[in-house]
Amino acid sequence: MNSIIGQRVLEPLTERELEVLRLIAEGLSNREIAQKLVVALGTVKWYNKQIYSKLAVHSRTQAVARAREVGLLHAPSDIPARPAVIPQHNLPAQVTSFIGREREIGEVKRLLATTRLLTLTGPPGTGKTRLGLQVAARVLDRFVDGVFFVDLAPISDPQLVPSTVAQVLGIREAGGRPLLETLKSHLRGRRLLLLLDNFEQVIGVAPLVGELLSASPGLKALVTSREALHIYGEQEYPVPPLALPDLDRVEPLGALSQYEAVELFGQRAQAVRPDFTITDEDGPAIAEICVRLDGLPLAIELAAARSKLLSPEMMRRRLESRLATLTGGARDLPARLRTLRGAIDWSYDLLDADEKTLFARLAVFQGGRTVQAVEAVCGHGLAIDVIDGLESLLHKSLLQQGEGLDGEPRFLFLETIHEYARERLEESGEAETVQKRHADYFVALAERAGPELHGARQDYWSARLRVEHDNLR
Repeated sequence: MNSIIGQRVLEPLTERELEVLRLIAEGLSNREIAQKLVVALGTVKWYNKQIYSKLAVHSRTQAVARAREVGLLHAPSDIPARPAVIPQHNLPAQVTSFIGREREIGEVKRLLATTRLLTLTGPPGTGKTRLGLQVAARVLDRFVDGVFFVDLAPISDPQLVPSTVAQVLGIREAGGRPLLETLKSHLRGRRLLLLLDNFEQVIGVAPLVGELLSASPGLKALVTSREALHIYGEQEYPVPPLALPDLDRVEPLGALSQYEAVELFGQRAQAVRPDFTITDEDGPAIAEICVRLDGLPLAIELAAARSKLLSPEMMRRRLESRLATLTGGARDLPARLRTLRGAIDWSYDLLDADEKTLFARLAVFQGGRTVQAVEAVCGHGLAIDVIDGLESLLHKSLLQQGEGLDGEPRFLFLETIHEYARERLEESGEAETVQKRHADYFVALAERAGPELHGARQDYWSARLRVEHDNLR
């Protein structure tokens, strides 16, 4: 269960993070913790950063003190509901059906009922905007003063955000009065929801959202962004991919069609080929297409749009190059949504130079990366600390964190993003150098493991080699 400090909702610590925190409380140094848990020193540093972030502290002493004082507090009661009226809104009408996501819609609605700032995050093409719009449409009756959609994609200057919000709300500048003050005055006392879409490119103005929420107790904000705003009171909701079939299990056509990703493919394929149906023969190929596209709605829709020319089997074979195949989105879509490469470009272009370098270098790994491996292979010549870089890429939804051996953090790419990163590594001109460092690191790992495979820790080292099988291969 999440803990609450004031109005700040804190993420629960993982079991391994709690273990590290207990060792910190006992007075052990990072090096002693690394030795005790049999992990790399960099891994302990990574856990420290996660603990500090989740507890909203900046040091070991503060973390221990906060851990001892944290308790559950009741959030302040919501503004009393006014008599029901037909709410005002500007939500754009959707021209295609919305597939599945009932679980996610329910979870987001529940979170929105108890928090005033909810941010939907996720990688490019995961369907954050459509989910946000669907939720907003279902909660219209909660906001008697309206639900307003603010599209931030067309702007790149954070200073234009107040005027963009004001324009959507129909607010004009009052003579001699700052626009932000006029905006706060307008929102004060209203029960209203702002859906702020594509916030990642104006992330520098995130404190503005906090100012508006502070000025109006009845205001709530539902934000879509490829990274969280990281301001006081924010609740993050990572949007998952669509439900996918298990390719290792043979399922009948009826069961296969129940998966959201397969259903989306079928409906969008029918839009370009009315006679399209999912058959017993095509079902396995469509299932594999959806899995290879990571269940990302944008990628699946772009693939389905090719059904006029390609059979599912032909398409499956062509997906060796996802970025080259998934093009040709509708002409009235923003340019970033017409190709899969365009969607990822949108996120990549928001990285600074060192983050771009680290992102490309990470492509050299297969099957995951540990902190220690990334520091050895990717850290050369970077002006940023590798741990900070990994954390930034995680926040920007270009990287995912899983759990490796003994709970060690392991960093993963979705395959579509991995392919993009490989392209960037090749373009960088340093692919051969990074590949050599990768080879040197894993040769050294294998040589170190050799003698251990016949000793007291053979189980650990056998497991370690299995986890790194793809990198060793």
